[in-house]
Amino acid sequence: MKNSLAIYPGTFDPITLGHLDIIERAVSIFDEVVVSVGQNIGKQPLFTVDERIDMIKKTTAHMDNVRISYFDGLIVDYARKIGAKAMIRGLRAMSDFEFEFQMALVNRTLYPELVQVFLMPHEAYTHLNSTIVREVSSFGGDITSFVTPHVAEVLHAKFHKE
Repeated sequence: MKNSLAIYPGTFDPITLGHLDIIERAVSIFDEVVVSVGQNIGKQPLFTVDERIDMIKKTTAHMDNVRISYFDGLIVDYARKIGAKAMIRGLRAMSDFEFEFQMALVNRTLYPELVQVFLMPHEAYTHLNSTIVREVSSFGGDITSFVTPHVAEVLHAKFHKE
């Protein structure tokens, strides 16, 4: 897509290798991808917004066409404000599809010009989500195949203050 801006919203608490895989796929399609950290009123994040943004910046530092931001409120309002043409969503399983399909229909009603783009992560990451990563880390498990070394370090420090 010529001069295209896509937004990839999420909680990213923390960013995982599955998220990174989706971002890398998105930057190969779009000119610029805005990874946007949002507040989900249904979740109590482990990390502050600033901590999550810092982890995402360090995780995506090798990509020139990625920008990191924060949004509060409806993602479609923020997408419209920044001029996004597409919204990236990752799909791991059928259960993701059902929820994402419903949200895509709502988003289409609220912002018809915003194209919903569903990307599947590499099969090595289809079982992965931030909740699992936090839980494994909280019990001292090895999360090095789930997150970057920096994120693993930050998680370890959060759970295992010495």
